[in-house]
Amino acid sequence: MTDVASPAARSARLGLRATPNQEAVLRRAADVAHKSLTDFILDSACLAAEQTLLDQRLFMVSGSQYQALMDLLDQPEQANPGLRDLFSHKAPWQGA
Repeated sequence: MTDVASPAARSARLGLRATPNQEAVLRRAADVAHKSLTDFILDSACLAAEQTLLDQRLFMVSGSQYQALMDLLDQPEQANPGLRDLFSHKAPWQGA
């Protein structure tokens, strides 16, 4: 998830222009979410950006990179205690 930074830790400045209707909708949504307009816009934009990045399905690699991946996938499986431990716990979204 996005890194939540305090306003004092923010150093990059982003500028944008919106129509009056867009601004009104954003302000209403920020109020409903009990967030400042800046926090609401940043949280929403970062969530959308993360989803866009995670939704990538096409990866371009060179022939040698592809062959190296295929070689790794062809190797027999190996014991991985860390992975076994990871999958022995419920995911955070599955509740306690």
